[in-house]
This record gives sequence, structure tokens and C-alpha cells, in this order.
Amino acid sequence: MGILRFAVSASLALGVAVIAACSTGPAMANPQAASVSDSYRLGVGDEIKITVYDEPTLSGPKVVDGQGAITMDFIGATEVKGLTLSEASRLIEAKLKDGWLRDPKVIAEMTKGRPYYILGEVNRAGEYPFTSGLTIMNAIAAAGDFTYRADKKKIMVTSADTGVEREVKLSPTTPVQPGDRIRILERYF
Repeated sequence: MGILRFAVSASLALGVAVIAACSTGPAMANPQAASVSDSYRLGVGDEIKITVYDEPTLSGPKVVDGQGAITMDFIGATEVKGLTLSEASRLIEAKLKDGWLRDPKVIAEMTKGRPYYILGEVNRAGEYPFTSGLTIMNAIAAAGDFTYRADKKKIMVTSADTGVEREVKLSPTTPVQPGDRIRILERYF
């Protein structure tokens, strides 16, 4: 009887742990993804996935075109440039609710952002594809690591949104946003 009680309580504890892990959702499981979806503003060339609950024909990948819009059935071209993913979701919900669907539920997710650029004291400077959760350290690794002259303590990052270059202290968790320009400085002894 004691072994059975132990097995039941262990199974219950495991079930609670699984439910807790599932309920945290993707934003909690990957804090970098949360930062992209909460603060990143969509721009030309971004690829997003639109999911309309219970409407598979309206769901799918969309690319922000040269005018800053995506095109969907029923609602046509919808300008999303400059919006966050949650703002884009709400805008699409409002347009679908306006005569097309009773209570639409829309989720917009980043699938492929604008490329980022890395230049300066790295072995392979250039343009690289953005992926969700990308950090500065991963970007430097993709560019073939530092040169022997690189300043490994601080770097310069120009945001695609603001166009302002700022000094960033290098750490393993510093996120990269789509369209960022990363400049690795040269150290002076």
C-alpha cells in the first residue's frame, strides 16, 4: 500500500510539473523571444506568422512589403510597419471583426526578421540572417569570432529603429534586434 501511495503521489507531482512548464508559454521559456515580441517594431522585409484561431485559410506566413503592409484575405493590405507583434495582432483582430468574423483571436509571431550587420574587428564582417533569441555573442561567433585586435569588453550597436549608435558592454545575454548594426571596436593596448 505504501509503494502504491508513493507511485500515485510521484505521478501527481510529475503531472503538476508538466502542467506548470506548459503554462509558462513560449515567452517565458525564451526571454529573448519575449523581448523581441514586446518591444520590436515591425519593418519592411520582416516575415511574421499570422495565426487566426479556427481559421486555417487565414493563417500563415506573411512578409511585410515595401509599403510596410501585409496582405490577407477579407481585409486586404494592412499596414503593420512600426507596430509591435501584439499591436499587429490587435489591428488584424479589429479588421476581421469588422464584418467578417464574430470574435477573431489572432496571434502574430516573428519567424524571420530583417538581417543584422556586424562589422569592425571580426573575421567575417557582413550581413547575417536574424533568428529569434539571437545574442551579441552568437552574432560574433557567426562572424568568425574576434580578430586579435578586437576590444572584447565593449561594442557599439546602432538600432534599426532609432538610428542611434550606443556603447554596449559585452555580455553573453545582450540581445540583438533585427536590423541592428554591430560594430566591434579596435583595442589600444
